[in-house]
Amino acid sequence: MASLLQDRLTTDQDLLLMQEGMPMRKVRSKSWKKLRYFRLQDDGMTVWHARQARGSAKPSFSISDVETIRNGHDSELLRSLTEELPLEQGFTVVFHGRRSNLDLVANSVEEAQIWMRGLHLLVDLVTSMDHQERLDQWLSDWFQRGDKNQDGKMSFQEVQRLLHLMNVEMDQEYAFSLFQAADTSQSGTLEGEEFVQFYKALTKRAEVQELFESFSADGQKLTLLEFLDFLREEQKERDCTSELALELIDRYEPSDSGKLRHVLSMDGFLSYLCSKDGDIFNPDCLPIYQDMTQPLNHYFICSSHNTYLVGDQLCGQSSVEGYIRALKRGCRCVEVDVWDGPSGEPVVYHGHTLTSRILFKDVVATVAQYAFQTSDYPVILSLETHCSWEQQQTMARHLTEILGEQLLSTTLDGVLPTQLPSPEELRRKILVKGKKLTLEEDLEYEEEEVEPELEGEHESELALESQFETEPEPEPQEQNLQIKDKKKVVTCPLFCPSICCQIVTQAPISKPEFLLLSQQKSKNILCPALSSLVIYLKSVSFRSFTHSKEHYHFYEISSFSETKAKRLIKEAGNEFVQHNTWQLSRVYPSGLRTDSSNYNPQELWNAGCQMVAMNMQTAGLEMDICDGHFRQNGGCGYVLKPDFLRDNQSSFHPERPISPFKAQTLLIQVISGQQLPKLNKTKEGSIVDPLVKVQIFGVRLDTARQETNYVENNGFNPYWGQTLCFRVLVPELAMLRFVVMDYDWKSRNDFIGQYTLPWTCMQQGYRHIHLLSKDGISLCPASIFVYICIQEDLEGDES
Repeated sequence: MASLLQDRLTTDQDLLLMQEGMPMRKVRSKSWKKLRYFRLQDDGMTVWHARQARGSAKPSFSISDVETIRNGHDSELLRSLTEELPLEQGFTVVFHGRRSNLDLVANSVEEAQIWMRGLHLLVDLVTSMDHQERLDQWLSDWFQRGDKNQDGKMSFQEVQRLLHLMNVEMDQEYAFSLFQAADTSQSGTLEGEEFVQFYKALTKRAEVQELFESFSADGQKLTLLEFLDFLREEQKERDCTSELALELIDRYEPSDSGKLRHVLSMDGFLSYLCSKDGDIFNPDCLPIYQDMTQPLNHYFICSSHNTYLVGDQLCGQSSVEGYIRALKRGCRCVEVDVWDGPSGEPVVYHGHTLTSRILFKDVVATVAQYAFQTSDYPVILSLETHCSWEQQQTMARHLTEILGEQLLSTTLDGVLPTQLPSPEELRRKILVKGKKLTLEEDLEYEEEEVEPELEGEHESELALESQFETEPEPEPQEQNLQIKDKKKVVTCPLFCPSICCQIVTQAPISKPEFLLLSQQKSKNILCPALSSLVIYLKSVSFRSFTHSKEHYHFYEISSFSETKAKRLIKEAGNEFVQHNTWQLSRVYPSGLRTDSSNYNPQELWNAGCQMVAMNMQTAGLEMDICDGHFRQNGGCGYVLKPDFLRDNQSSFHPERPISPFKAQTLLIQVISGQQLPKLNKTKEGSIVDPLVKVQIFGVRLDTARQETNYVENNGFNPYWGQTLCFRVLVPELAMLRFVVMDYDWKSRNDFIGQYTLPWTCMQQGYRHIHLLSKDGISLCPASIFVYICIQEDLEGDES
């Protein structure tokens, strides 16, 4: 693939023009628009920019960091500047993770198209690379960085500098011996293939060679039967057949003669270990493998809090980009806080703060466009409505007109169901969660105070945390509208929006009457047109588990602050579990988290809470757990809860789990690391001292952490060879997080990379763990090599 890239760089007209460089306007805001000269580097993998055509250039971005390219019409920022900058000449570079987009405006439509086509081509080439091709490209990148005078050759002095850049502390004599062995031309420099040979000598994996030879009769190859023995004995592939072993040989053996003889060489063996099949994450859990026909309340649902924010909750920016990022990472429940806006158009922002505002209709349009790009399973719009009657009607109109057939506006079969529909039944449907009117008695309007209908989840978010602990959630009680109109009886079944809409027709409220109702303590009543769009997800306030059993229905959902939810788990954990077997629960972060930090979602999943909302714009341990949990099942945003969290007679208590859970013992031998990234890239002499920390998150009794010793001055191929042991009572709920840290005796250890996955998706045997950055982006080829063994605990059940 690297050669294919080089071919394209010399033949593709767009790429050739990009390598010459072009001036473009870089746009950061309405007031920041600066001319810069952008150029694709000769490696085809990096774009640099300078302030002047021949000025000093510096890196702008790497192609491997680019997720996609959007045209100017799809840029939120460029659309706001249409009077100054032509949209046809603009485009947006969208990066993986949480990095801000790069908005550029070319001097002509043609030049914009050149860059868009060229970048699309390069991104497609990088995305389609396999592990070996990525490694080849990674080597090419390092060669470019090490070849300081750009003459296509590397002297030993340049190699020494490169070793420090690559996190290698090596004896100079030994390094020189490897250099001389690779210099087959005896030119005193290393060129293309010679550098590759030098790298292979540098990365020789003694621990893998030893493992290979332990199963190979001649130490040169693994026969089909020998490889089959390895798969069954060490990799615990109990059902592995000769056909599967042969398929793996065909897939990973580089030589055609080896494939013909059905043998695996050392290179093929290492290629297998570094592949998806040799990964710690079971490839069987990567596609959608769970039953998707059960009711919605039987699933954990990937959920976002304050989705519109890309920063903090006091002064941060509101942007449709928050919805795009959440939906593209598989989020299935997004939050929309809606307030009255100018010109009759509702706006979305964090109320009573300095966060910026975006139009509600833009949010709806964004959801319509991106809802099902990653997953076909239903998306839930969690509405926090603070609008007047008129603007609620505008909200209802936008939802209906923009979402069209995507919007679920009636029950699937038009009749009252007895349970929530399944994700499978709701494929490609958008559901509205919010308050809903109930009219079950004579409607009589009198000029008296009417208790308003509000969603109100955030009304008290900035109050003291102690208030959360002592007061019920600030969700209002259901309202009965009283309208005097010849004492007509108009009933509104929950699932019949057409009758809901008839309320206004049969008993219209005049403008003066509406104004009177609107003046009640500056609060707003709920508009029937908006109410009618709430079908299966009617928001109700939580009083107690007993009250819910006696008065609520399966189609009603309650929201809990993290503080209240955690308190309920401690005080009535089993009741909470049983509550969540028949009704949906949504948990949201404390109002004191003004920095958009997160709680640990595992604590809430342990009680069966389905919608544990996260501030997805904030990286860290908590989001690693969330991302790891929803990495399984095709990343579709729905994960089936364990059976003991779906049984309405369940005796499970997350704080005190008892039989029939059988504990398991997990042995993890942390063997070695490979090509760990350099933390301080500005200091060439700085080399990491890596250690590995293994964390388990689950029920309280299972939560634990252990770590290895650190390896001094070696981030390139550190060897630990240490075994860690954990005893886990409820593996069905356990998450594992592997973290590589740079040891620092003076201060806190620095983060290098991590990988998090569910216990149930973990493969046993010799496995590579491919590390991710803080933003969840691949750090390829950085990895750690481990041996995993799971044993049934002989101590018996926990009681």
